[in-house]
Amino acid sequence: MQVMCKSLSLFFVSVFLSCYIAQVRSDDAETLLALKRSLDPSSNGVLQWGNKTGGDFCQWQGVKQCLIGEGGEKRVSKLVVENLNLNGILDEKSLNQLDQLRVLSFKSNSISGKIPSFSGLSNLKSLYLNNNNLSGMFPISLTQLHRLKTIVLSGNKLSGEIPISLINLPRLYVLFLEDNQLVGKIPPFKQTTLKFLNLSHNRLQGEVPVTSALSKFNDSSFAGNMDLCGEVVHKKCGNIIGFAPSISPSYPLNTGGNKPSGRNRSKKIILIIVFSVVGGFLVLSALIVLLLFGKSRQKRVEASGVSRGKGVVEGGERDVGAGGGVDEGDNRGKQGGFSWDQGGNGGGGDGIGALVFLGPGDEQMTYSLEDLLKASAETLGRGIMGSTYKAVMESGYIVTVKRLKDARYPRLEEFRRHVEILGRLRHPNLVPLRAYFQAKEERLLVFDYFPNGSLFSLIHGSRASGGSKPLHWTSCLKIAEDLATGLLYIHQNPGLTHGNLKSSNVLLGPDFESCLTDYGLTPFRNPEMLEESSASSHFYRAPECRDARRALTQEADVYSFGVLLLELLTGKTPFQDLVQEHGSDIPRWVRSVREEAESGDDPASSGNEASEEKLAALLNIAMSCVTLVPEERPAMREVLRMIRETRAEAQISSNSSDRSPGRWSDTVQSLPREENLSI
Repeated sequence: MQVMCKSLSLFFVSVFLSCYIAQVRSDDAETLLALKRSLDPSSNGVLQWGNKTGGDFCQWQGVKQCLIGEGGEKRVSKLVVENLNLNGILDEKSLNQLDQLRVLSFKSNSISGKIPSFSGLSNLKSLYLNNNNLSGMFPISLTQLHRLKTIVLSGNKLSGEIPISLINLPRLYVLFLEDNQLVGKIPPFKQTTLKFLNLSHNRLQGEVPVTSALSKFNDSSFAGNMDLCGEVVHKKCGNIIGFAPSISPSYPLNTGGNKPSGRNRSKKIILIIVFSVVGGFLVLSALIVLLLFGKSRQKRVEASGVSRGKGVVEGGERDVGAGGGVDEGDNRGKQGGFSWDQGGNGGGGDGIGALVFLGPGDEQMTYSLEDLLKASAETLGRGIMGSTYKAVMESGYIVTVKRLKDARYPRLEEFRRHVEILGRLRHPNLVPLRAYFQAKEERLLVFDYFPNGSLFSLIHGSRASGGSKPLHWTSCLKIAEDLATGLLYIHQNPGLTHGNLKSSNVLLGPDFESCLTDYGLTPFRNPEMLEESSASSHFYRAPECRDARRALTQEADVYSFGVLLLELLTGKTPFQDLVQEHGSDIPRWVRSVREEAESGDDPASSGNEASEEKLAALLNIAMSCVTLVPEERPAMREVLRMIRETRAEAQISSNSSDRSPGRWSDTVQSLPREENLSI
């Protein structure tokens, strides 16, 4: 009996202690206050935690989301404290007690010290510590958080190597480590989930591993690392003859430790001298040939009064080649090398002309048309309106240049008037048009460069990533609101339409917001030319506007928006007329596609009632947009209202059991974004 009483006593004591520990552990209010003392030590600090809203810490500044724990207690799941100039350090103990965090952001502060261990944050999915004064090594504890998708540590003073164990994070989606002091080799990332990577401006070295995950990124992801080489960065590895380590006594030729004989050493020195002499002679000969060629070309120019550039700015339909170079020719945009009309300045004249900057403040940009012609470039795509290039100038500044297909249409003055209207459009969900150039046979448009890719790439991925998958309904709502907001802004300008709305004409901004591009360009089509477009582009268009001679309307934009919304919900590109193919069965088709996707490893929705309601709401919006009668389609203002109502209801129920957002919603929704309610 005595033994039994002791056992019961121990049992109750253990139960009491476990409940007490759980209560202490879940008291996130005290934990946040302890964290504040380390981050914002000043008595007049900027963090007002506990001062105004008392114990309801879910209403505190930066606490963006709470969830209900197993015992009914509130727990912080999203903490976003940014741009407050916090100058303390990150307290490891306090942070790891917030063990229900999904999203943690302290970006754009002045936090110093080392990044602590996050071993206690097993639920963490997104981490943003960029633009601080953090130093020390890359935190190895992050590589053990297997739910982690987004790591943004750029703009700090991190040193040491990138840990190879990062390749073991199965869901890694975004890795931004640029502008640090990292050294060593790049790990052989193999995750097909990795969509965004930036390792630029560090001190990384060696050959970039050729993996399917790394090979899809361009040079901008690795720029500023002078000692990187390999196929991925288009730079050969190895030493150049004449500068080989073998000529230095500190680099013996025989790596096994035996010194080479004097005879072998003499032979190698003789060979190096011979190769150097021959190489020098060849270089000198090439320079002489180029000099003579340049003089003869200059004489021809003076005789004819005409000289035309090459690359992006040459008239006609010249193929710029695989490299897409803006300036692949021998004339590199020197003053006097061209004889174009100076578009925007009126009249013709000798010389290269100038870019005309459009928006307020754009004229302060420091690049010119000459800088643009000297830029290295790659072809991003070719469409019915022309070719698009990524141009990297000698200063390192990057822009997107669109070269319109038919430079003879419309007339110069009409072109100028319309471009100036487009250039005045400024909205968070539009890719801004910054400048233009025009001549009798040339039309160039200059846009901001968006390195995060397009919505098409996000939805459909690549062959290596397994192809298309429908997005989670939370992502669909976020993207739909962005696009509807941008499209409504265009429609509020009399007579303007997008005219070519599709997923490849939606780019992802710096905070992964969706931004419309290629808007308002349909007046630049020559109506006398037969339009050639891909099947998918054709079926985005409303049936009444598939004839190229028909004017595009705002009602047609609404139809295209509906098709794009169906693409978000299904992951399917419209290679057939969806309305004609599925008709009133579109909702059943969408549900069947999503059910098929849910059987995989990355479900598009959680399968609960809340998800079904939101999917039904999105489907209803899409169906109202793709009705065949243009007059029966809702205006974009009404479409946006329906989307916002649906999203507001979703945010109210965000603490429900639906806690498994799909493959992009964590990245998109966790990035803080001011709601644009004034349109």
